[in-house]
Amino acid sequence: MRPRLRTLLLLINLMVLALPLAGVFVLRVYESALIRQTESELIAQAAVIEAIYEGAFERLTDPREAGTVSVPADYGLPLRYRAPPTPGGNRRFRSAQLDLAGDTIYPPPPDPEATPDLPDSLARNIGRELTPVLRRAQLYTLAGIRIVDPNGIVVASTSEDIGDRLPDRAEVLRALEGEPVSMLRRRGSEEDTLLSAINRGSHIFVVVAQPIVRGQRVLGAVVLLRTPANIEQVLWVKRRALLRGALMLLAAVLALSLFTSLTISRPVHALIEQARRAARGERGAVTPLARSVTREIHELSQTLAAMAATLESRNAYIRDFAAHVSHEFKTPLTSLQGAVELLREHGADMSPAERDRFLEMLGADAARLERLVRRLLDLARADVTKPARETCRLDEVLNALVARYRELGPEIELDAAFARAAAGATVAAAGDVIDSILGTLCENARQHAGEHVRMRIGGIIDGAARRVRITVADSGPGIPPADAMRIFEPFFTTARERGGTGLGLAIARSLLAGHGGTIELLPAPMGACFAIELPLSRIERILA
Repeated sequence: MRPRLRTLLLLINLMVLALPLAGVFVLRVYESALIRQTESELIAQAAVIEAIYEGAFERLTDPREAGTVSVPADYGLPLRYRAPPTPGGNRRFRSAQLDLAGDTIYPPPPDPEATPDLPDSLARNIGRELTPVLRRAQLYTLAGIRIVDPNGIVVASTSEDIGDRLPDRAEVLRALEGEPVSMLRRRGSEEDTLLSAINRGSHIFVVVAQPIVRGQRVLGAVVLLRTPANIEQVLWVKRRALLRGALMLLAAVLALSLFTSLTISRPVHALIEQARRAARGERGAVTPLARSVTREIHELSQTLAAMAATLESRNAYIRDFAAHVSHEFKTPLTSLQGAVELLREHGADMSPAERDRFLEMLGADAARLERLVRRLLDLARADVTKPARETCRLDEVLNALVARYRELGPEIELDAAFARAAAGATVAAAGDVIDSILGTLCENARQHAGEHVRMRIGGIIDGAARRVRITVADSGPGIPPADAMRIFEPFFTTARERGGTGLGLAIARSLLAGHGGTIELLPAPMGACFAIELPLSRIERILA
C-alpha cells in the first residue's frame, strides 16, 4: 500500500528536525555527565583530605605521644545529621547525584570575610600542616580547597584567605552539622563563547562540602569548589570522533535528499516531461508511471493518463466529426450551387417541367441540409446531456410507443411478461428521452425493412442491480457483420438515398451515456436486435 505524500513529507521533516535535536540532547546529557564526574572527583578528594585531617587530629591529641594537646570530650560540634542507610550498611558512602537539568543553581559563592576571631589552636596547627599539601594537589586537581574549623574559620586553603571566616553559606552550615553536601553555584563572570547557549556547565561551580566527623562530633569541614570540564575543551579533544559523527550526519542528510528525490522529485519531473511531450503534439506521451511511490503521485499519474487519453480521443473524434460534417454538407451544397447556376444562366430557356425538376432538386437538397442541421443539434445536445432528476413510468412510455407505431402500420408487439414487470418500474430518465431512443430503433427497422416489418419489444428488470434491460428486435434483413462494427459511428448509414443521416444511433448512445445507460447490438438468427440498459429509480412490484 502506497503511503500518502503528506505522510512522507511529515516523516522527512521529523527526521530532519530530530537530527539537531538529537545533537542538543546528547550535549545536555554529556554536560550532566561531566558535572557528575567533577562531583565524583571532588567527593574523592574530600574523603582523602578528611582522612588526613582525622589522622593528624589523632596524632596531635594522642596522650601516649610527647607534646600532644589535650582536648575536652565535647570538642567540636554535635553531630545532628543522621545519614540514611546505603547499600552494604555504609552510612558514609557518597555517590554523585547532581543533575544540571533538575537541581537548583544557587548564586555565586561570597568571598571569605576577615574576622577578629582566631581559629582553634589545634585546628590551626593541623591546617598549617595541610596547606602545603592542598596547594601542591591543586596543581593537578584545579580545585579550590578550604578546611574550616567548627566556627567556620579557614584553617587551610589553596588561597590566601587563612584566618578568614566563610560567610553563612548553606553548604558550610549544613556540613558543620554533619551533612555531606553537593550543590551548584553560578560563577561570578560568564564568558561569551560560541557554545555559551548550550555549554551551561562553563558558567557554574560544583561545590562539595564534606564534614570531618570523629565519633559523634564534627571537627570541621572540607569545602571544595571547581568548574566542571568545559564542553568546548571536550569537543576539541573528541574532534576526530565528532568529525566522524558530522560525516555520518552529512551522509544521513544526503540519504534523505536522495530518498526525497526518488519518491517525490523524480516522479514529478517524469510527469512534467510527459506533459511537455504531450504539449508538443506527441500522441500517447502521457502514460501511468511505472514507479510511483506515494499514493497521491500514483493517483495523479493515473488521472493525467486518463485525461490525456480522453483528450486524444476527443481530439480524434472532433477531427473525424469535422471531416464527416464537411463531407455530408459538401454534396447537397454542390448540388444546390450547380442548380442555382443552371437556373441563373438557362432558366429563361427552360421548359416549365425542367424548371420544376430543378426546383424539386433544390428543395430536396435544402430538406437534407435541414435534417442534417437538426440531427447535428440533437447530437450536440446529447453529448452534453447531464443526468437529470426526472423520472418516468416505463409502462406508460412503452404503451404510448406501441400505440403510435401500430397506427403507422408496422406490426409491433410488447412482451406480456415484460409489460407486467414494467408496470411497477420507474426509470431514472425523462419520458421523451426514452421515447426518442426507442423511436430511433423502430424508425431504423421501418427504414431498412419496410412497412411490413415485425417488431418485438421485450426485456427484464433486475431488482437487485436496480437496472432495466429493454430489447428491440425486428424481422428485417439484419445488419451485415462488416457494418455491425460501425453502426454507432456518426454519419455511417446504408440508407443515405432514403434520407438517412447516420446520426440516429450515435444520438441514442450519447443520450443513454448521459443517463448512465448503454446500448449494444446483439447477435440474432434473423433481423436486428438491440439491447439498451437504464438505471431504475423505483420498483413498486416485479411480477414474474
